[in-house]
Amino acid sequence: MATTSRTRVAACAAALLVFADGDGGAAAVRAAAPGPRVIRFAGHEWTVKASGGEAIGPGPNHFSDRRRSVWVDAFGRLHLRIAKRHGRWWAAEVVSRTSFGHGTYRFVLDTPVDALPPSVVLGLFTWDDDPAFTHREIDVEFSRWNSPMNAVNVQYAVQPYERFGNLHTFTMPPTAPSTHEVTWRRDVIRFRSLAGFLAAPLVPADVIEEWTYAGTVPPAGAEQARINLWLFQGLPPADRRPVEVIVADFAFVP
Repeated sequence: MATTSRTRVAACAAALLVFADGDGGAAAVRAAAPGPRVIRFAGHEWTVKASGGEAIGPGPNHFSDRRRSVWVDAFGRLHLRIAKRHGRWWAAEVVSRTSFGHGTYRFVLDTPVDALPPSVVLGLFTWDDDPAFTHREIDVEFSRWNSPMNAVNVQYAVQPYERFGNLHTFTMPPTAPSTHEVTWRRDVIRFRSLAGFLAAPLVPADVIEEWTYAGTVPPAGAEQARINLWLFQGLPPADRRPVEVIVADFAFVP
């Protein structure tokens, strides 16, 4: 599932840089020395996860903070990319530097995610390094979990997902953009997926799926919003080609 190990980071030089990445985009990046690479996306700062030479959770995977793995383009969209480098597959993850707490977490995808390679997982979620309340992990995850014939390709989950009533699955249609929300209140958690770049459905057909979690709601803590693109059990894409997902926007509404 989602991250099960603390992020390890690579040292970077202290600077405020605007650079052209290898894919033709541009991004503003702030880094401390020593410390993690930090990007600015959707009005917030995000730490880019780096694992160095160690495979860590989820997966396990090797996570890269290189510009070709994670960048923000000239239109302000976040790109996450899985690719093979020097004989090793590298995944990508960003972590908000802000802890948002209760409210609505809204993620807008600019990539169709219905047909990701079977071993690829895209996660939109909250996570607290404190293990209490199963790390306060609340997930929207897109994957077929390495089962190519599996028509179900999305799950809403409140961890632990194995507990009865904590998991809801469905099939994502081939559409982009799409908007995915988690509304986390003191007494309820609601999930919703919409076709289009929408804060609310305009017509009933805009709603792809929605679900209300009926179990025990974890209290807010020091959780952060996270977005990751990784390989289930570290298995490479079936076609051995790089995989890229574009996140058009993120918003938090208290």
